[in-house]
Amino acid sequence: MWLHTAFVLYMNFLLPSVVIGYIADLIFGDPHNLWHPVCLIGNMISVFEKMLRRVFHLDNDRGEHPAADFAAGMILVLMVLFCSAALSSGVLLLCYHLHWILGLAVQSWMCYTILATKSLRVESMKVYAALKKDGLEAGRNAVSMIVGRDTDRLDETGVVKAAVETVAENTSDGVIAPLFFLVIGGPVLGYFYKAVNTMDSMVGYKNERYRHFGTAAAKLDDALNFLPARLSALLMIGAAFFLPRCRNAKNARMIWRRDRRNHASPNSAQTEAVMAGALGVQLAGDAWYFGERHEKPTIGDDLRPVETEDIPRANRLMYATSISGVIIFVFVRVCICLFVRVYFS
Repeated sequence: MWLHTAFVLYMNFLLPSVVIGYIADLIFGDPHNLWHPVCLIGNMISVFEKMLRRVFHLDNDRGEHPAADFAAGMILVLMVLFCSAALSSGVLLLCYHLHWILGLAVQSWMCYTILATKSLRVESMKVYAALKKDGLEAGRNAVSMIVGRDTDRLDETGVVKAAVETVAENTSDGVIAPLFFLVIGGPVLGYFYKAVNTMDSMVGYKNERYRHFGTAAAKLDDALNFLPARLSALLMIGAAFFLPRCRNAKNARMIWRRDRRNHASPNSAQTEAVMAGALGVQLAGDAWYFGERHEKPTIGDDLRPVETEDIPRANRLMYATSISGVIIFVFVRVCICLFVRVYFS
């Protein structure tokens, strides 16, 4: 009986907790410490990976055993997702059983830790500040903290492009997609998504070590982000039309329709294409990863040179997209709930 009551409270306070968590994220940003839930998920992934490699005798594996690699990677996904969902739901139900105020507070805090709007701006603006104050080498060091590519070969244009692309891609991965899952299922579904996203960022590489081991995580991440990435692009197009100083709002829609598939990932180019069109610049292109050059198509038209001011412009568009996202998602959820109550009452 108490589980049912706690679950009802969890669902009843779902939207308030999402709104409180979103506002807290805008004010405080991401708390960087070892006890951050996403950091704990990352540590759990590392521990499980080491354990599974020992069990499957893949300690020194470099992709020579694709079947065993894939099986171990699939088990990793199942273990991490089960632990993430079980721990978050257990904590929340226990808190709501103790008192509804405690439950609401913990649920709001969890929503806050899942979102990354302000931290995305803060980290990308460090690149902007480094370039403006200390020059190219400082900019390379700053951008290396937020991208997975090799940065030692980048010129100033490459550093700015990398930062802008990160803001564009993470508008979906770090803001809109988490909001989407939070509004549907609260922090439990939110941590489920973050676990998949974190696994993809840790083991979803196409190098020798992870080509087969990370396949399950990468494919699941693509599947979960399929709809949110496209919603993010549409929200970003809408935000571009209403955002002051966005000189190429109409171009954003055109570039999205044309270049949204110009990426190996089915999702990454969605928001990058909108960003390139809104700013009137060309993004993507060839990049270096682990000492190897990877040929990639470009996104957008080279209407003007990329400049450092494009980083704050990208962040303004990201913020406008996130605000419109939380308003629309909450509104749709409220409308659906009201419809269900009226129709089934």
